[in-house]
Amino acid sequence: MPETYVKACINGARTPDEHPDLPVTPDQLAASALAAHQAGAKAVHMHPKTADGVDSLEASVVDAAVAAVRHVTPGLPLGVTTGFWALPDVGARLRAVGKWSELPDFASVNWHEPGSEELAERLLDRGVGVEAGIFHAEAAASWAASELAPHCMRVMVELAGDGDVVTADELLSQVKAAGSPAPVLLHGLDESCWPLLEHAGVCGVQTRIGLEDTLRLPDGSRAPGNAELVSAAVQLLSRLVPRGRSRRSRTPGPRHS
Repeated sequence: MPETYVKACINGARTPDEHPDLPVTPDQLAASALAAHQAGAKAVHMHPKTADGVDSLEASVVDAAVAAVRHVTPGLPLGVTTGFWALPDVGARLRAVGKWSELPDFASVNWHEPGSEELAERLLDRGVGVEAGIFHAEAAASWAASELAPHCMRVMVELAGDGDVVTADELLSQVKAAGSPAPVLLHGLDESCWPLLEHAGVCGVQTRIGLEDTLRLPDGSRAPGNAELVSAAVQLLSRLVPRGRSRRSRTPGPRHS
């Protein structure tokens, strides 16, 4: 059985008034990333924020956040957002990314946003991996037609709270048809978060969990923090059987000392 791949998305565009332990400062981001990693996350995605909890792409904010997380989790793959809402100007966003000095391992680029291809090219030129965020069929088609598609390190199928497995399967099929060698990640938001995480496990694709995607555990209770969400996701996924595999195929073979 393929190893479960869960990425922690530790804060998102949420603000601290939505959850008392939402990490904002570099030290908080570092502590939350470490706890998520210890709970089973194989990578971390974060939104660097100003002191008042607002997403920022400015170099001073991004550099401080990346450096803090790298200090406590050396070697852990680390990514940041490039969301257009954080800097809603195509040229300014390109210039901001060009000034980063503490480079993350990867950055998410939402393919439906203005200037996405230029931004992805700038990131790749700087040696930063690109995660293509695909929110709908039009974005999937645009990404598939791009010369940059083969160079993306991951393709994320990202659905809103009303997303369902039918829509997920349609987008997953569309992404697969593009022939990209990149791994695919599926996730939802709030109401769709846990159903789509489970569906990702069934489909055998990567997934993610964290306070960006949901504030609640599978039983509906409020999550204390990112570590508890990651732990719950890892446990849930460990019980699933991906499509095309029988339960018998999960039986471990002989152990060798």
